[in-house]
Amino acid sequence: MLSLKDIKKDYVVGDSTVSALKGVSIDFRENEFVSILGPSGCGKTTLLNIIGGLDRYTSGDLNINGKSTRDFKDCDWDSYRNHSIGFVFQSYNLIPHQTVLSNVELALTLSGVSKSERRERAVKALEQVGLGDQLHKKPNQMSGGQMQRVAIARALVNEPDILLADEPTGALDTETSVQIMELLKSISKDKLIIMVTHNPELAMKYSSRIIKLLDGKVIDDSDPLDKNVVEPIKKPEKEPTKADKKAAKKERKKFKTSMSFLTALSLSRNNLMTKKARTLLTSFAGSIGIIGIALILSISNGVQLYIDQVQSDTLSSYPLQITKTTASIGEIMNNMAKNHEDSANHDKDKVYSQNAMGEMINTLMEETKVNNLEKFKKYLDDNSDLKDLTSDVQYTYATTLNVFTESDSGVMQVNPSTLLEDMGYMSSTQMEAMSMSGSMGGMMGMGTDVWSEMIDNEELIDKQYDVIAGRLPEKYNEVVLVVDKNNEINDYVLYSLGLLDPSSLNGIVRRAMAGEDISVDSEQHVYTYDELLDLKFKVVPTPDLYKKKDGVWEDMTGDESYMKKAVANGTEISVVGILRPDEDASSASISGAIGYRHDLMTYLIDEVDNSEIVKEQIANPDIDVFTGLKFKTDENAADTDSSSETVSDSTADTESKADKTADSSDTDKKAGLVAGDSSMEIPEGMTEEQYKALMEQSGASDTGELADMGMNAMGSMDMSAIQGGDMSSLTETQKKYIASLSDEQMELMKQMLKEQSDTNADQLANSGKYSTSNYDNNMKTLGYSVVEDPDSINIYPVDFASKEKIIDIIDDYNDSVGEEDKIEYTDYVGLMMSSITSIINAISYVLIAFVAISLVVSSIMIGIITYISVLERTKEIGILRSIGASKRDISRVFNAETVIVGFVAGALGIIISYLLTIPINMIIAHLTDVPIRASIPVSAAVILIAISVCLTLIAGLFPSRVAAKKDPVIALRTE
Repeated sequence: MLSLKDIKKDYVVGDSTVSALKGVSIDFRENEFVSILGPSGCGKTTLLNIIGGLDRYTSGDLNINGKSTRDFKDCDWDSYRNHSIGFVFQSYNLIPHQTVLSNVELALTLSGVSKSERRERAVKALEQVGLGDQLHKKPNQMSGGQMQRVAIARALVNEPDILLADEPTGALDTETSVQIMELLKSISKDKLIIMVTHNPELAMKYSSRIIKLLDGKVIDDSDPLDKNVVEPIKKPEKEPTKADKKAAKKERKKFKTSMSFLTALSLSRNNLMTKKARTLLTSFAGSIGIIGIALILSISNGVQLYIDQVQSDTLSSYPLQITKTTASIGEIMNNMAKNHEDSANHDKDKVYSQNAMGEMINTLMEETKVNNLEKFKKYLDDNSDLKDLTSDVQYTYATTLNVFTESDSGVMQVNPSTLLEDMGYMSSTQMEAMSMSGSMGGMMGMGTDVWSEMIDNEELIDKQYDVIAGRLPEKYNEVVLVVDKNNEINDYVLYSLGLLDPSSLNGIVRRAMAGEDISVDSEQHVYTYDELLDLKFKVVPTPDLYKKKDGVWEDMTGDESYMKKAVANGTEISVVGILRPDEDASSASISGAIGYRHDLMTYLIDEVDNSEIVKEQIANPDIDVFTGLKFKTDENAADTDSSSETVSDSTADTESKADKTADSSDTDKKAGLVAGDSSMEIPEGMTEEQYKALMEQSGASDTGELADMGMNAMGSMDMSAIQGGDMSSLTETQKKYIASLSDEQMELMKQMLKEQSDTNADQLANSGKYSTSNYDNNMKTLGYSVVEDPDSINIYPVDFASKEKIIDIIDDYNDSVGEEDKIEYTDYVGLMMSSITSIINAISYVLIAFVAISLVVSSIMIGIITYISVLERTKEIGILRSIGASKRDISRVFNAETVIVGFVAGALGIIISYLLTIPINMIIAHLTDVPIRASIPVSAAVILIAISVCLTLIAGLFPSRVAAKKDPVIALRTE
């Protein structure tokens, strides 16, 4: 079973070599009680350590079951100690912070035995040594004899083949010693027990074999194996083959020991719990760096959240704007500055003119271009990354939002607002420019209109506004009213919306400048939420403001009666909510006092596109529907000069009169028929029978009276009303006359009116004169738009980083298209806040420097503390190695300790930091008005704890490596 062949062991001490064993050869039986006697220093313990695999022999060979151990590696020796050897030491060598049961279970843990089986076998071993009722006691709560019994139970629990006892009774009294020896003797019936002792009486009484050593040599063996051969030692008959070696390697791997990380954590946790105060202080010291970092991050996070909010709010007011006709403001400014510098290259002996106006006009012309927004919109719609980078992408159109309000005094235009013009503050041209500036998101101040489209991002609106009454709009015909942070609405809005009488301000600026005494309503008016939520408005599409007369369309905005009807038939808009800006919001996305949804504009676009006047203009792209004249083109412009116009006008007049004379006869006849005039000749194309039948239908008995009434009625009748089917504008006489007409007469009348309208339009179109407008201007006037081709695009980035990515997307588009399709955009925020990224980066670098310093200090400290722990647990290292723990297992134990310390330090740091943010926020709130709230993000807290664990683990790598390299024999001697 076990055989020592010429074992020698030398120790190098300084320059000399000491021989502890000098060629020891012993063969052991499978089950016997062997006592090794000899004076101190004779090599007894060294021999025992070599047999137990704790120490290595210098030369010779140790055979186990006929196998040589010369080629054993560390893992082989670990497995040998764990599965074949059980140690019983003089000083018991129990781990003090583990319970009795845990001490016994430890060897089984290294063997990979399941928890349930481990517990069962450990309890059985303790019961075998008479300690079944002491399972949960700690070693320091037991007597010496009990502790030695625990050591024996630990040695037996893994069912080893050999039990090694080093002075097992050396620290016990006589009575207890006898009990231990009796126990060992009973065990020797089934196992090989090798005991080292100084007590020859005990050896003689209990041992079946006594071996005496002196100066490293065997001087006596009472029962050597060669004298009484019971079991011959089997030797291999031939050299092992590769297959044998592979099988042996597989077998060794099967019995390889390994300590799980959970076991290592348990050992280290129990050890740390015995030193609670020191562990807590160590963790607190390690947490100081974490606290510093966490507080920096909490303040940084508060600042970043504020910056993010400012960015989000700011970018919701100052988007990336792309208009159909645009000019790069930055390029214009740069070019003008460069031109100014170039023009200054002259002597200063005279005064020179500076061509500022010319340079400005030339630069403006050079830098102004038309963007192909239809193609770019398709590109944006197809870009999947844009959604995550933007709060909204808003498409605006040239369609005018005509909003009116009705009252007893008539209708009032609410949007576009004419209040400033009515006051005499500015002309209509200035009003238009002011309105355009308002569309720039407030760059040049508030525009004249109080209606603005809401951003299509409810989450952002919820952050920027509080709904103080009602709700957010859900339909196209619902809007919200926006008040300021003090629940106030400025009087400009009140006058514009008709809540105050705007007529009281008419001409007030001109009268004030003329020196007249004027008075303005300065009373503070109060409105309930319900009153404001009852507000109703009417939206009228631009085409509904025109009416067709004599073949052309006439602007009817000056006709009060017509406007009342047009507004009455308009789409009703309801105020469904009142919004107030959030106190922490630094900016707002709704620039006006009334916010409407985007689908109101799409609804209006559909209404305009389907209107009769727009369809007519599209069907006749060369004729001006407002004048009936042809549009001037490059082809007909060359034929137009002053002389030709005169001839053309004269010819046109002559032709017109001739055509009118030629065409009027049939029309007059038809008119007479419609009026019931029987004296009229039969019109061309109608038989006498048809004429008589028609006259009979009109009432031949009263034909003269009806003819007089018809002619009088038709003389002042609005013929376009007949064409459109609107009879509301007719007088009672006209209505009576229309009612008297037969179906044939009505059709004849409509045919006559159409012919007359076409004749007028044809005469205008061929008069030789040309419209001063063009097709595009007319369509713009009518508010015609195509959804796929917006007038401008406003891109609202989520933050500045997203803005840069969006700019990259635009640049990628520009790189992929030709020069004519490249997009020019205006980045207002970029012009104002180009340095903010640099500032944020600088702050980040400073924080990183703080973090680095704190982490280095924490790492060094944890490394030192772990090394101290290694020194304190040296004996535990020896114990673990004696029961089969590998060097890697020892490293794992101390790595587990650093992980525990790191986790506690990180968690403690986060908890303290959370508590410290309370007074920090109070101080910030007291010292500043900026709504910065220091807070540690949950993700940052988790990451900091993880960093603390990782750093302590790294810091503990060196101490754990030192622990793994410790000699188990020396470690076991450490007290």
